Amino acid sequence: MSATSAVTPVTRTTPAHVAPRPPAKRSSRTGRPRSASSYLLGALAIVAALVWAFPVYWMVSSSLLPSARLRATTPTFFPTDSSLRNYERVIEGSSFLSALRMSLMITSVTVVAVIVFAFLAALAISRFRFRGRKSFIIAVLFIQMLPAEGMFIAQYKMLSEFNLLNSVIGVSILYTAAVVPFTVWMLRGFVAGVPAELEEAGMVDGLSRTKAFLRITFPLLAPGLVASGVYAFLQAWNEFTVALIALPAEQAKTLPLWLRSFMNASANQGIDWGQVMAASTLIAVPVIIFFLFVQGRMTGGLVSGAVKG
Repeated sequence: MSATSAVTPVTRTTPAHVAPRPPAKRSSRTGRPRSASSYLLGALAIVAALVWAFPVYWMVSSSLLPSARLRATTPTFFPTDSSLRNYERVIEGSSFLSALRMSLMITSVTVVAVIVFAFLAALAISRFRFRGRKSFIIAVLFIQMLPAEGMFIAQYKMLSEFNLLNSVIGVSILYTAAVVPFTVWMLRGFVAGVPAELEEAGMVDGLSRTKAFLRITFPLLAPGLVASGVYAFLQAWNEFTVALIALPAEQAKTLPLWLRSFMNASANQGIDWGQVMAASTLIAVPVIIFFLFVQGRMTGGLVSGAVKG
């Protein structure tokens, strides 16, 4: 045998009679089996959802029925002979377009003003320490506790003195003043939840304070701004009592005031509930469109805030 013998690598071969093992099958259940209480809670949730959705279904289905069917003693749960006659009568024979234009202008101005003022106030009380900060917070709490009915006379006199009755600006000022206090507290939680160290890290990397805020902090606050905008939109769109005081003219009506005109029926004719339901459905349509729009914006704000900066 030679001193320098060749070293052959040792390789392991699988015997021909041994079959490869099949991959292990994973169980379709990813957790513990559901108990009876889980099924019960699920059934209760479904029942609660049906109870919540039934008034909406009843409003829409009633708007598609003639008045004779609505006054019948037997309720109609499924509108088999439905028509759009009630919607045509509502749009053609009333000031729907004028009221819709008025509501859209007032709501748009209110939402923009509320977001701007509430965001600046929430940013100030969350990030800065200044003289009078505690007094400002107490004032915001105190304003929220004031009943709206106690300020109707003062609000009417104020708008009348400045010639702002029956105007978009006048009603928008009252709506903004009513919605801003709660929105400040809503946004304050979002601002306080974003660490100030993120901005400081951006400033260390060479950004100015303004650019660090716009590129890092502001995207993280986008969901809070959208939530505040949704709250302001609902408050301004559905408000009735303040509009009744600040818009006494017949030609200056928001949609809630316009809907009230359908309830002023004569004793002989009675209330046309088909038109009432059709008008209520038309008022709800812009709210649904707004929610469909901001839902994607809210999700996009969460995702962009998580990756930017």
